Order: sequence, then structure tokens, then C-alpha cells
Amino acid sequence: MSGIKYLLDTNTVIGLLNNAPIAKDLVSKIDLQPANTAVSQITKIELLGYQGITLDEEKAIQAFLNAVTVLGIDSSIEAKTIELRKSRKVKLPDALVAATALANGLQLLTLDKALNALFKL
Repeated sequence: MSGIKYLLDTNTVIGLLNNAPIAKDLVSKIDLQPANTAVSQITKIELLGYQGITLDEEKAIQAFLNAVTVLGIDSSIEAKTIELRKSRKVKLPDALVAATALANGLQLLTLDKALNALFKL
């Protein structure tokens, strides 16, 4: 994965799209660019599958997703997800996102304190 350094969790993407100060603060000390940023396929599903999504929100999300790399679930992510679920109490979507970062050697950027703690273990 040439050049990709960061994996954004769903809540981070939402925060950035909404210009939330907490999300902007999270990325303020790094050089976050579309070329060095990815999201999990799970994040894409969560973002676009939100029941109350408006057409404008969907367009903004799709433009964001088109600018970054979307990483699919492969056998290494599957194995890491299983390992995380067996060893820790974690929801499946969170385990998949964390496993995507771990399997690809990426820094996970999340606003979820529980996921952040899990990832650092």
C-alpha cells in the first residue's frame, strides 16, 4: 500500500465532514491527505447505509470516499478480526476496522475511546 499511513474510523469521517472541532483536533498534528488516507469497507457501509442519510450527505460522503482508498476485507483482515473478537470484547464492526488498520500497518484515527484503547493494546 504505497503512501497510505492512516485509517479513519467512521466517527472520524463523520466528524471531518461536519467540521467537528474534536475531529479536526485529532488530525491537526498530522499531514492528512487523501493520498495517505484510507477507510475500511465497513466504514463505507456504515456511512452510506445510514437510514436517515440525505441526498446531499450521500453526495458529500461519496465524494470523500472517491478521494481516499477503501480497503476491502481480505483473509488477513478476517484472521485479525477473529483474533480480536476471541481475545477482547469488541463489536464486530469495530473489530473489522481495527483489524484493517493492524493488518495493513496503518495508524487508526478514531474518536471512539474504547476502540482507541483496544487498538493500543
